[in-house]
Amino acid sequence: MPGAPHPRELPSRPNLRHLKLEAKRRLAAGEFPALHDAQVAIAREYGVPTWAALKERVNTINDDSPALDQLRWIIDRFQDADQQTWTPPGTAELQQHFDERFLAVVPPPALITTIGSMAADLRGDLVVLGQTSVQAYVQLNGMHYLAVADPQPPYRLTALRGIPVGSRVHDPRVANPPVRTHGQVPAGVQEIAEQAFAELGLTALLLAGADKDNHQEPWILTRGWADLERAEPLDPGHRFPAPGVTALVTATAVLRLAAAHTVDLDRPANDYLTSIAMADGTITVRELLSHTAGVDSPLQNHADQVPELPGFLGPVIRASGPRGTFDPSNGGIAVLGQLLADVTGMPYAQAATQAVLAPLNLTDSDFPARVTDIGPRAVTGYNLTLQGRFEAIPAQVSTLQAVAGLWSTGADLVRLGLGWPTLLPEALAHEALRPQTGPQTGPQTGVGPAGLGWIIGPGRDIATHAGADVNATAAVTTRIRDHRTHVVLTTRLIPVNSIETRLLQAWTNSKETR
Repeated sequence: MPGAPHPRELPSRPNLRHLKLEAKRRLAAGEFPALHDAQVAIAREYGVPTWAALKERVNTINDDSPALDQLRWIIDRFQDADQQTWTPPGTAELQQHFDERFLAVVPPPALITTIGSMAADLRGDLVVLGQTSVQAYVQLNGMHYLAVADPQPPYRLTALRGIPVGSRVHDPRVANPPVRTHGQVPAGVQEIAEQAFAELGLTALLLAGADKDNHQEPWILTRGWADLERAEPLDPGHRFPAPGVTALVTATAVLRLAAAHTVDLDRPANDYLTSIAMADGTITVRELLSHTAGVDSPLQNHADQVPELPGFLGPVIRASGPRGTFDPSNGGIAVLGQLLADVTGMPYAQAATQAVLAPLNLTDSDFPARVTDIGPRAVTGYNLTLQGRFEAIPAQVSTLQAVAGLWSTGADLVRLGLGWPTLLPEALAHEALRPQTGPQTGPQTGVGPAGLGWIIGPGRDIATHAGADVNATAAVTTRIRDHRTHVVLTTRLIPVNSIETRLLQAWTNSKETR
């Protein structure tokens, strides 16, 4: 009697979606009477008795992040919420998966109603678009989901957002979006903008860049509308909020203090802070710059006017996150902004303008203190509803100016990305782009180590300042060897990783063919 066949070996990074598609293919081919039978057969081929056991093995091999584990629980727990036999989770069960701060903002009854209403959307093939040690970004049935988990056990969710994408758009106002260009736009960029606009579901997209070697003026391409209600086309001169990118201004200003020997990067931040203090008095300026201080971040990010930071954050700033581990923190950047203000004796906006914006002649950039200061050339932010309509988001300013308070144009942000090294001694500019930490531990996609403010790509060839807010997403990326820079700006909270990847490749191809 012949021996039983040896089980098949799973690949080093198995893809559960591909295994599901294989089961569906076999069902369609008539090999099995039901999908469950096809799944069990595939599981047994890999040496496990059930499909559930195969899923567990795949997840173990892939070492999913805690955030992705929590997303999988949500999907499994709520995908039958539209069935009469479904029993909703109680508060105690939700508290095992959601942080108490999250549940204070979104109480359990509201959370159950919101997630339960999307039950049909949770049934389908999960595609992991990216993950880090604390975040997961996935696609499921025309929706993207972004989840953030606490870095400490039991890794409960601190943020969860569902983001409808292009296939959900049913708003006639965004048909036939206008396109504007300035300068010599590289080949392929217009196609990238067209694809991204349709795939992500955007109202406005600005792409811009320049090559320092050739001393070019920034090229700019815009697609869409600055304001849908007014049918106002987006053009290169419109101003966007710059969440995350603002931190490049903050970090450069602090590094200028270091270059002047006013601040020592390796001394405690408390040596320079006068209006606030770190609860842990040993945290250094370098740790704040390299995102390794574990500083707590506030939950309120918007207001009608910018608050005074000491009153907003309190006099003592806690750092309950993992110290020594790369974990970007809005709170840490805010502390650097207050350090700049305390050392210079000027409000943050004035000190940052004097240290960075003015020397680089960024005349279309500023830090509005009130909504009324934003100005007439500002874009309007939008949210895409589950019904596929765009809703305008009322204008507000960031409560953390050093993190997200800058409003700017695409051209100015390109000049910032090209020009910041000229404000520093060459050695210090190189150090800012040199990894100060190792890459994030655990699962990761496209996440490398941290420099001084910058996030360095895994290949250590590019560096990025990026961020997303309720009304915008912004990214400035520079190629380290020559500071070639490009900018991506949108008026939606939606990750732009796919645009970044395509843009880098298109520009590389454009240079190679010249």
